[in-house]
Amino acid sequence: MRNLLDFLKKYNYWILFILLEGGSLLLLVHFNRYQGSVWFTSANAVSGKLLEWEADFMAYVSLGQHNKELMQKNLMLEQRVWAMRKLLDECGHDSTYTERRQQEILKEFDVIPAEVVSNSVSKHNNYITINKGELDGVKPEMGVVCGTGIVGIVYQTSPHYAIVMSLLNSKSNVGCCLRGTDYFGYLCWEGRYPLRASLRDIPRHARLKEGMIVETSGFSAVFPAGLFVGKVTKIENSDDGLSYKLRVNLGTDLARLRDVCVISAPYGEEIDSLQQKVETVK
Repeated sequence: MRNLLDFLKKYNYWILFILLEGGSLLLLVHFNRYQGSVWFTSANAVSGKLLEWEADFMAYVSLGQHNKELMQKNLMLEQRVWAMRKLLDECGHDSTYTERRQQEILKEFDVIPAEVVSNSVSKHNNYITINKGELDGVKPEMGVVCGTGIVGIVYQTSPHYAIVMSLLNSKSNVGCCLRGTDYFGYLCWEGRYPLRASLRDIPRHARLKEGMIVETSGFSAVFPAGLFVGKVTKIENSDDGLSYKLRVNLGTDLARLRDVCVISAPYGEEIDSLQQKVETVK
């Protein structure tokens, strides 16, 4: 108490000055309309700013609750996405299933990602140029794939670029088989339709039906077995009548191709060397 009395005694003039100033301001605002309006406007601005700070502080304090609610909503969305994927898989083949299957198959292989620089689909012999070449490990006779299936085979390379023989090329000849069977043939393109090819040399005794899945056979060092190619849409007799020719709807729309991967088979060079030795002996 003594300290308080000493403080008041020491600063009594300042305290009196502040009280008189406060009283005069109160009288000025109360009895003068203009000064009163200025005061209330300023007071509203200050109070608004204080309320804004209070709202920001309360929002910061409640972030934990908001995060919890967001996590619950994200969990619900993930469950719905999982249910939709399961439903699509049960309904049949879809691009998501194809990508997952392809990723599983390519785990044992080195892949080189690349982008398409130029492409054509309207010629009789179509080629694709990609932005990866010899310095990136790309060599001729390597397979090229995308997320929805096979694309073609590397034809020529330079230090920074490579030319790929597209599936839409009359010289293309890829070994393929029918999923779930041991029957295989060779996929070729007859021109005109960029989404359709033919699977030839399927034996006459094979049990076939439309809608069967066509995939790579793995009988070469270019593509591993099991990569998606397309679906059978029509069963026809071959020109000589000794086998079947199947119309295949390709799973990859090469006219919209952007990103691809080059497959580097771990034993590709060894297999090619052995095959060349066999050809020499013949």
